Amino acid sequence: MNLTDAVLHYRRYLKRRNYSGHTRRNYLNRLQHFLVWLSVPVESAGPTHIKHFIDVLLDKRLGPQTVNGHLIVIRSFYRYLKEEEGLEIDNPVVSGLSLRLPKPLPRYLQESEVNGFFAVITKQRDLAMFMLMLRCGLRVEEVANLTLDVVDHRRNQIMVRSGKGAKDRLVYLNEDVAEALAEYLQNRPQTDERRVFLVEKGIYTGKPLSVRGIQKRAEHYSEKSGIHVSCHQLRHTMATQLLNAGADIVTIQYLLGHSRIKTTMRYALLSNRKARRDYYEAMDRIIAQSGRIVTWGMRC
Repeated sequence: MNLTDAVLHYRRYLKRRNYSGHTRRNYLNRLQHFLVWLSVPVESAGPTHIKHFIDVLLDKRLGPQTVNGHLIVIRSFYRYLKEEEGLEIDNPVVSGLSLRLPKPLPRYLQESEVNGFFAVITKQRDLAMFMLMLRCGLRVEEVANLTLDVVDHRRNQIMVRSGKGAKDRLVYLNEDVAEALAEYLQNRPQTDERRVFLVEKGIYTGKPLSVRGIQKRAEHYSEKSGIHVSCHQLRHTMATQLLNAGADIVTIQYLLGHSRIKTTMRYALLSNRKARRDYYEAMDRIIAQSGRIVTWGMRC
């Protein structure tokens, strides 16, 4: 088997599967790490080799989630070789090799933290970007890839094209985020660039702002405000606020673009305010229907 050709064909396969450019680069980079390390022909690799590769990754102080990400890529590559290239080859990434992951609850921001973070934002562009995460639940990649043609100002909605998992979904613009976005677009430089958010200074002025560029802006304002805020925490905060306000979990699942309701249900564990409200409202209905319980001491 010509390994160079196989990797090239695999790259085309990922593109056909509509993986994003970021994901394709990540897959190919991780695959290259494995192939360079592997000391036997690809078709000869077995579970023992994968275990040794895991040890190598752990020795580099990579976390369990990152290690499992490498295993996903290797498993995908071998599945491609068997199913697409027709090779009689066993997948060395067998069940049980993945590392167990801790399941921390998503961290959301308190109202005071949200206010403190947004109070130091000085650029209209940045305000619009982070409002889209907080009010619409957009991922940082979705903000970076947002184009002018998907913004419907009349209906106050955005069609998020090819989100995670190559799925489209419709999100809605509350008045505050709609105003922030409209003000930015009014002052946005006239250009043929379709992407909404652009670099505003330096040699890349007018070019689309990258994912890393947006993350660096969040880091800048975090340092300035003294409040640790990440792009994903803004998205978590939106989900938790909606749940606390009584929004249906399935609605939140759709707005966030989650494939599985199990992913969205993690936010329910954070929603103490909703649990408290639901408890008392339910108890009020129960008591209204069945009456109060009279204890033995009260009847004596």
